[in-house]
Amino acid sequence: MSPTSPSASARYWLLKAEPDTRIVKGKDVKFSVDDFERVKTSPWEGVRNYEARNLMREMKEGDKALFYHSNCKVPGIAAFAQVSKEAYPDYTAWDSSHPYFDPVSQSRSSSLIQKSELTFPSSISQKSDSEDPKWFMVDLTFTSRAPHFVPLALLRKIADLAPSQGIPEEVGYLGEAGVASIKNMDLVTRGRLSVQRVEEGAWKAINELASRGGWEEMDLRPGKKLEKAKDGEPKAKSSLKEKAKPKPRKKASETKEDNSMSNDTKTRVDGDKEKPLGKATDEKRKVPAKRKREAKAEPDSEVANERDGLRRSTRARK
Repeated sequence: MSPTSPSASARYWLLKAEPDTRIVKGKDVKFSVDDFERVKTSPWEGVRNYEARNLMREMKEGDKALFYHSNCKVPGIAAFAQVSKEAYPDYTAWDSSHPYFDPVSQSRSSSLIQKSELTFPSSISQKSDSEDPKWFMVDLTFTSRAPHFVPLALLRKIADLAPSQGIPEEVGYLGEAGVASIKNMDLVTRGRLSVQRVEEGAWKAINELASRGGWEEMDLRPGKKLEKAKDGEPKAKSSLKEKAKPKPRKKASETKEDNSMSNDTKTRVDGDKEKPLGKATDEKRKVPAKRKREAKAEPDSEVANERDGLRRSTRARK
């Protein structure tokens, strides 16, 4: 059985670590997959969340774990591990020089040190209560790297799939059961907790993704959605609005006519009134009073048509 294969008795977890340098109290708290592979086994100290602490207290030796890169540019699952020592008091909470020092926990006793069978730095306060430790940790042992780093963006993309979309061809090997398991992972539904349970179905799905890959051509940006194409294959669809189609260009003859009309019907605005200017105005002024009277009597005359054209043009430009 491979180190990442599920067993009948094992339970599954996800634990987060920061792969990038971050200095706290003069010490670098980063712990990347390279660091993990180098040290092989490491205590999981520094957990200061009660829910995460309680989950670690449930862990049993031999339980399987996903090692997750957090608080970095590309978060995701980088390796596999297993629990090699069950929960014991986290002594770093009483070390005032440690980045994860908890001043509330400083009043604990030295008998806790003897009970844990650990050797602590001399800077740790000897005042404590061995019957009531506050924080706990487990030891994790590195088992293997993920052949394909499984980014959080991929898991979110899979979790966001609608039933009508179908499974993208690139990760079709997951099947409906695998997709459903990923949708229910705390990693995509809750996110921020540093220690999380992982169901067996999700464990298997992550192993498939890590071993087979194949999603390199998928667009994992949050603004993109996958839809089912006509041939049944998924395709990327942008969530951005499509650009408006350009208006068809007018023919040269139409453009010439429009230009000639606009040259004769330019207007200016005086308060709330528009006054025609230019050639059309001059021609209008030359029309004698008799012609004006005739125009009123004969609406189909050339002058009436000219005025109608002027009014239509003026309305069109408001």
